[in-house]
Amino acid sequence: MEMLREMAIFAQVVDSGGFSAAARQLGLTTSAVSRHVSRLEAHLGGRLLQRTTRSLALTELGGHVHAACARMLGTAREIHALAGNYSARPNGVIRVTAPVAFGQLWLAPKLPGFLALYPEVDVQLTLVDRIVDLIEDGADLAIRITREVAPGLAARPLCAMRYLLVASPGYLAEHAAPITPEELAAHRCSHVGAPFDGPWTVQRGDSVVSVSVPARVTINNSAAILAMVEAGGAIGLVPDFTARAALAAGRVVQVLPDWRLCEPHGGAVHAVYMPGKHLALKVRAFIDYVVAAHADAG
Repeated sequence: MEMLREMAIFAQVVDSGGFSAAARQLGLTTSAVSRHVSRLEAHLGGRLLQRTTRSLALTELGGHVHAACARMLGTAREIHALAGNYSARPNGVIRVTAPVAFGQLWLAPKLPGFLALYPEVDVQLTLVDRIVDLIEDGADLAIRITREVAPGLAARPLCAMRYLLVASPGYLAEHAAPITPEELAAHRCSHVGAPFDGPWTVQRGDSVVSVSVPARVTINNSAAILAMVEAGGAIGLVPDFTARAALAAGRVVQVLPDWRLCEPHGGAVHAVYMPGKHLALKVRAFIDYVVAAHADAG
């Protein structure tokens, strides 16, 4: 690193036409400038300047070294300008991963507004139902539904999430709606599989009960479960973000609305990223936008 400083000082001497002028430009003493140039010559093993009391001339080696130093300083100025632009306005490509249904139903509809607000940022969204390694997969940001973020990662909550039981009006017209959680066992039910294969703990006020709810159909995608529910196929257990639009439109209704599924099911949706002092502006802008968009949507 010291050699880089010596190279910069040497270039300033040449560009200024002398040691005294360079010293004034750099805020150093003339003797300090001379020492830096002498050390650079020692590092390179050759004389860079022919010095007399009245003139200063480059040697052949000095001419080549000065040209290289000028390119180095030009690159440094370009990097500085790039960093300034980067910090002033979000730009570049942001690579985001998210669970499939959450990405389809919650995140993707928010992208047009983000793209309009930040025209210099492009988004690469990858939807996959597995834990993505940020470094190995080259992702800037991962959306995860979890109660606890893995050690070594930074995270920001985006929204809360809970599971709902829903059914179509047609299904409930044909099959009497369950009044208690225990009555679910007599219905065709559907959920995503393994996390819900065991007994469920559900709560209403101070009442807490454990029920076993066998699934006639398991599907590893909540949007597909909802599609089957809307077709009258079953009572489905899906995340609230999956059911929201269908509930609002009346295509499905909530079953046992006074009861809620207890831990470990449910949790919060987090934006997860690698920790560090300086979060890329494009990443910060993306997180801020989706948080604000969710809040505005109520």
